[in-house]
Amino acid sequence: MPLPHFEKTGDLAAGLHTATLEEVLTRFGTGSGQRQAVASRLLRIYRAAHGTGRLERFIIFGSFVTTKPDPNDVDIILVMRDDFVLNDCVGVARKLFEHVEAEQEFGASIFWMRPSLLLLETLDEFLSHWQLKRDHTRRGIVEVIE
Repeated sequence: MPLPHFEKTGDLAAGLHTATLEEVLTRFGTGSGQRQAVASRLLRIYRAAHGTGRLERFIIFGSFVTTKPDPNDVDIILVMRDDFVLNDCVGVARKLFEHVEAEQEFGASIFWMRPSLLLLETLDEFLSHWQLKRDHTRRGIVEVIE
């Protein structure tokens, strides 16, 4: 199912939308030089996270998945499998899981979790929170699928 059109606010319609990495890069990674640069960062992050062999879900939110002409960065949630062990991660991939280092290395805000860490809500409820904007309206977020 294709990604929805943008709302008048410049956001995707509320909800969790799925797209391939190619669809994401085509839809959001073209236009301004800044968009292209952020798309390159996204691709690098995806490859590093996927390279761990423990990536379960890759969620994108924030200004990159809007009509904003020049998003500053890309915001990502990495849902890692429950058997993911941070100490097994080395090199550049390790920086994905340290928020400040991720900002410096990748130019991105990266958050990560394992489903077993959720105590009071389901994974879908957790992801639903990331659809809330600062003004408490809802926006669409995108999950990259194979």
